[in-house]
Amino acid sequence: MVPAAGRGERLGPGAPKALRELGGAPLLVHAVRALGRSRAIGLVVVVAPPDGVEQVLGLLDGHGLDGENVQVVAGGATRQESVRLGLAAVPADVGIVLVHDAARPLVPVEVVDAVAAAVRDGADAVVPAVPLADTVKRVEPRPNGEPEPVLDTPERATLRAVQTPQGFRRDLLDAVHAKALADESVASQDAPPAATDDAGLVERYGGRVVVVPGHEEAFKVTRPLDLVLAEAVLARRRASDGF
Repeated sequence: MVPAAGRGERLGPGAPKALRELGGAPLLVHAVRALGRSRAIGLVVVVAPPDGVEQVLGLLDGHGLDGENVQVVAGGATRQESVRLGLAAVPADVGIVLVHDAARPLVPVEVVDAVAAAVRDGADAVVPAVPLADTVKRVEPRPNGEPEPVLDTPERATLRAVQTPQGFRRDLLDAVHAKALADESVASQDAPPAATDDAGLVERYGGRVVVVPGHEEAFKVTRPLDLVLAEAVLARRRASDGF
């Protein structure tokens, strides 16, 4: 599944982030192709902006991704809602679901395969991740660029930067999204914040998440500089192996 209903405003004004171009094709197209290269993937469900289903269908069709193994559905107002709507479109007999950011267009196929294999081998939830290169400080947030007091320095060896696709047992992913929806219906000021990824929902409701090695080229295109780096990676791939 590829949730692609967000605006991605950190890339600046214009089209939604998933529809920004990289090497002549939108990020979304690259992300769908990346999943499709894995033999573990039988169906890619793309979750489009609520008013953009026809646009996304036309875009995928224009890049040869209109086969029976690609489906487009309308998303919701939040990422959690969009994933929930995408899950509803996954056939009931599918036991493993991978959720991939459209903004990670260059994830290598070996990462997709490793995530799927780990779930198939018995893991409940799997995330690919890479070690951190930088020292991390935990701070007390301050507004408007004010100096922020450092609270402590976590041990870098225990930290990972998480990527996608994230893989799940289908029944577990259905269950944690149902619990999150129930919590939203009785939300109060004490309710937990929305999870930033689906593995976070699994953690919140007591599930076990494991990590497999990610890849430096599975980075997220969030800011203009990321797009420059993605263009360079894509150009190198095309020059070396006709990617």
